[in-house]
Amino acid sequence: MNRSFYTSTIQTFLKTSETEIIGQLVNNGEFNIETTQRDAWQTEIALMKEILLQYTGQIIFEYAIPRLNRRIDIVLIINKIVFVLEFKVGQTQFMNQDKDQVWDYALDLKNFQKGSHDAAIIPILIATKAPDLGYFTFEKYQDKIANDGVYKPIECNSNNLLEVIRGAINAQLGTELFDPAGWGNSAYSPTPTIIEAASYMFKNQTVDNITSTAASAKKIEETCRSIFDIVEDAKANQKKSICFVTGVPGAGKTLVGLRVAVEQQDKDKSIPAVYLSGNGPLVAVLREALIRDSIKRAKDKGERLTRVKAGVTVKEFIQNVHNFRDDCIQKQGPPPEHIAIFDEAQRAWTQEYASSWMTRKKKVSDFKYSESNFLISCLDRNSDWAVVICLVGGGQEINSGEAGISEWFNALNEEKLSNWEIYVSPNLHDSEYATDGVLKTIVNPSRIHYTTTLHLSVSMRSFRAEKLAQFVKELLDLRRDVAASIYLELTKYPIVLTHSVEVGKAWIKEHARGNERYGVMVSSQAYRLRPFAIDVQLKTDPVHWFLDDKDDVRSSYFMEDVATEFDVQGLELDWGCIVWDGDMRYTEKGWDHYYFVGTNWRHINKEERQLYQKNAYRVLLTRARQGMCIVVPEGNNEDATRKSEFYDTTYNYLKSIGIKEL
Repeated sequence: MNRSFYTSTIQTFLKTSETEIIGQLVNNGEFNIETTQRDAWQTEIALMKEILLQYTGQIIFEYAIPRLNRRIDIVLIINKIVFVLEFKVGQTQFMNQDKDQVWDYALDLKNFQKGSHDAAIIPILIATKAPDLGYFTFEKYQDKIANDGVYKPIECNSNNLLEVIRGAINAQLGTELFDPAGWGNSAYSPTPTIIEAASYMFKNQTVDNITSTAASAKKIEETCRSIFDIVEDAKANQKKSICFVTGVPGAGKTLVGLRVAVEQQDKDKSIPAVYLSGNGPLVAVLREALIRDSIKRAKDKGERLTRVKAGVTVKEFIQNVHNFRDDCIQKQGPPPEHIAIFDEAQRAWTQEYASSWMTRKKKVSDFKYSESNFLISCLDRNSDWAVVICLVGGGQEINSGEAGISEWFNALNEEKLSNWEIYVSPNLHDSEYATDGVLKTIVNPSRIHYTTTLHLSVSMRSFRAEKLAQFVKELLDLRRDVAASIYLELTKYPIVLTHSVEVGKAWIKEHARGNERYGVMVSSQAYRLRPFAIDVQLKTDPVHWFLDDKDDVRSSYFMEDVATEFDVQGLELDWGCIVWDGDMRYTEKGWDHYYFVGTNWRHINKEERQLYQKNAYRVLLTRARQGMCIVVPEGNNEDATRKSEFYDTTYNYLKSIGIKEL
């Protein structure tokens, strides 16, 4: 992707003819140039030539924002101010979605473009035919700046644009000079959401332009290369291999899996790789996002693509693991894929649960496998070679019947699978993976190969707080002092605490900018939040919740429908409001676990179910990329199911860690 279609100093731009500039824009364009686009460029060029006569700096047309798969109409760099201009040529009104669009551009540059980190960034929305808004002064606008130097979008028409630019410069918002020519070449290191990354890879077969921070990008690259080395070795030497990729929450395990699948498809279509997940909401959201993106890209090219046709390719690329299993039951031969990527492998079902489910739902009475055993066996049907890639989240088992990672190794101990080579990271011994020493029981331990690159240690979900996952772990493990110490390091990632659901929602809305996504999340056992209009028994559609816009009442933005750990695992928001019910309560002896039946809370006694509930809160507390508000409601002693004692101890524990109260 060309980073810009045209860039030059302002002096050169003023001396260059309109025809020559448009010629460069057309030649560097990556799409068919419509007459409307050419007319828009002519309007923009003429206006810029008129208002920039007295200024020096840099001007850039059609500057790419790869993470958003969009382009900024014009970037102006004057002094140490970056002006982000979004033109709506011929438009007479300022639309909210257009304001959010230019705001998103400014935020992306601030967060991910190195040259912008210390600059004042002013997004400007120009509806060229809008009525005059009156005389503009920047003094009246000083309260519109955030702590990071990004201003709220300024609205103006063609007549007011010079006034706005002059006002910003005269207000000396950016008096320190820097190299405007080097700005466009400065490092661009975004942290895409999994939806953004999947859409970009599906289109471009690469993530080169949306790599994350240097540390996480390096880790992801190393892990992918290790996996491809394992694949090439298996293929060349006719071997069966399985590798386990571990990582902290948000480190990019799903991204690794999708990237391996995409690159393999691009490298050799005769040997397809399939990305499998038992996470229904994740599969549904990713599929719908890719379908919508494919239709939109076709429309941008003047083509028509139906949902059915778009869905065919997407469904081959991303499959529900249960559908893959059912297909293998029906077809006794080997699957077409030699490479299978299983996301959230720790959630594969036990033999007991899988057998019961197959009997009840599929009328298959003789299913004698655990899900992990059967899935390996399916790939083992290939007579020559096969590779299974398991993406493993530590502390992520959240439902009954989920076997954890140990079941995979139990399967690999069976004689029929004893020829499989096993690749793991040393981190698989860590407590959160709950392997219970099963690696030590592997028959012929020489087939176990330890590879440090199969562990992703740097979270890319929260680009503002690499230590968020560690903070949440220490909080849930009740290591108060350690959690408190880490909290002090989260200076760019606000975490706040309140008793009020409405105050929490208001704080989230106040901090979210542009199209940054926010929403309310709760535990699936949070049954006594109904007095606050939160009912987990009402099913939320994760596709609408994660993908729909601010004008859709089903979207997360409305904060009416809430998502549980089952809806959000593997996905993320920018800002999260987590409402903590009385289902998991702090005590000096440890967490106390409850579920609600009829009119009463009942104690959870099984350690396995207690672990699931703790992991549910781990999932909820690690979903937000930019900040979160934790709401622990005040109890009501007149309601036996919502007594103050059910909530106060938890609130006070979180407060004692140092979490700021609203």
